[in-house]
Amino acid sequence: MISRFTPRRERHPIASEAELRHFVATRAAEIAQKTLYGYLRTRIGTRYPEAFRNPDFARSIDIAKLHVFAACLSDLAIHASARATVDPRIDDATRAALASACLRRGLDDNAGSFVEGFSRAEAENALEIRLAGLDWSRMGAGPESFATSPAALARWAPVAPELKKHDIEIIENSVRFAWQEIRVDFGHRLDPQAIAAELLAAAR
Repeated sequence: MISRFTPRRERHPIASEAELRHFVATRAAEIAQKTLYGYLRTRIGTRYPEAFRNPDFARSIDIAKLHVFAACLSDLAIHASARATVDPRIDDATRAALASACLRRGLDDNAGSFVEGFSRAEAENALEIRLAGLDWSRMGAGPESFATSPAALARWAPVAPELKKHDIEIIENSVRFAWQEIRVDFGHRLDPQAIAAELLAAAR
């Protein structure tokens, strides 16, 4: 299980780069856990506890949860970095660097859970490819940045393809819905002026 992914609920302002990285890492973990296990519980039904005693199935979950987590990190890192750097004095290279730092923090925090079948290097490279030419002006306004995590859950959840194909719309909607609370919480706690001041000072 991925209990280490479950964050405490903080309420203090997110007013530094370190706090932003922490928020992204813990909330991405929360969504990965909630959506993957929620889908498996719904699809498997009453046999859910029994399924975890199957070593092949348990291994498939270990692989799936890391891929879904990496995708959640990518989505939230971009969204959070865009909202935290609305100050026009901050350039896109700094925004991209911040998003990359958020992803690395999440991977660092959970490196002890890595298994064969998941590559940290591939997760980092996927974000770098995504960041190339990204339109940052669209990434903080709403759900625009949350495209990778629904696709990852649909791809990696260890459910038979002939069953999963009927669930695609449900999977995608469940992930998008799960992100809504995170976005609202982030908006209430974010102090973009403080983060911008820290980033601009570091760039001097």
